[in-house]
Amino acid sequence: MSSRATHPDDEFHPPASDDPYWTETCWFTFTVPERRLSGQLYPFFRPNQGVVAAGAYVWDDEGDQPWNCRYAKNFWHLPIPDQPLSDIALANGIRYRTVEPLQRYEITYDDPDGDELHMALTFDAVTPPHYLGGSHLDQPGRFRGTIVLHGEEIPVDAFGFRDRSWGVRSQFGPGLASTPAGHGGYTYATASERDAFHTITMDFGSGMNSIHGYLLRDGEWAKLATATRTVLERTPGTGFQTRVLIEGVDELGRTLHAEGRCLNQLGFFINPNLFTINCLTEWEFDGVTAFGEDHDNWSAAAIRAHLGGGAGAVPSPVAP
Repeated sequence: MSSRATHPDDEFHPPASDDPYWTETCWFTFTVPERRLSGQLYPFFRPNQGVVAAGAYVWDDEGDQPWNCRYAKNFWHLPIPDQPLSDIALANGIRYRTVEPLQRYEITYDDPDGDELHMALTFDAVTPPHYLGGSHLDQPGRFRGTIVLHGEEIPVDAFGFRDRSWGVRSQFGPGLASTPAGHGGYTYATASERDAFHTITMDFGSGMNSIHGYLLRDGEWAKLATATRTVLERTPGTGFQTRVLIEGVDELGRTLHAEGRCLNQLGFFINPNLFTINCLTEWEFDGVTAFGEDHDNWSAAAIRAHLGGGAGAVPSPVAP
């Protein structure tokens, strides 16, 4: 164990039970807006089983699925190394190191099968983490560094995001994250250290309503009191979102109206019961243009219904 000072939420949390589906995640996502390029790293730890899945993805506007995007590899059933989460190297090539607790992280990745992808990035937080209950946090930040993709060195210097969660997350059931909701959203934009928003939305039968989020305006941060997410347009054939609207009010009474235009799309199973359509998104809100992301999240059962369901069905767009 490292002697460096860390925060408990930068480390693994002791499982609250022996449930085999106790899970920890540690997700980082970055973009290169001028290239319409996105990238993310996503380990999915099952400590009671002693295994981790570890995914790395890079995509742009020329491929929207794992088989045709720039890079996609998700390794399952890797052993969890006997290392702290704050300084860990995984067998798939991910390496995380906490430099400053809850503030600064070094993130690297080296393709375990060759030289397709290498990452060397630093994440510097823009705000303190925003907690959802006692087992989930979200945090905007700025990524700086480089990636080498198929031999091309690409500089990275743009706002991105990270989140962490810990708790039971079953791969069974018709809903997301052990809830009745089969459909949800994860949306953020950061214009600067003074202007940003984030929301997690879930559909429990009355539309996509926010369960968690914030508005940062002119340097003043407040939780979202209410918000909705509406998909305005989808791509014919895949049903993936192309235009999105976020409307809400924060606890200070300030309103949020954000219109997003998706610049790329990637649809994939990020874990066994979460199919996600991740999009680099250009947002207009508060008179500013900002980049961020919009995620359209579905359980395995719900995405089949959304795309037409059943073997041999032809995918088609449906109403938001």
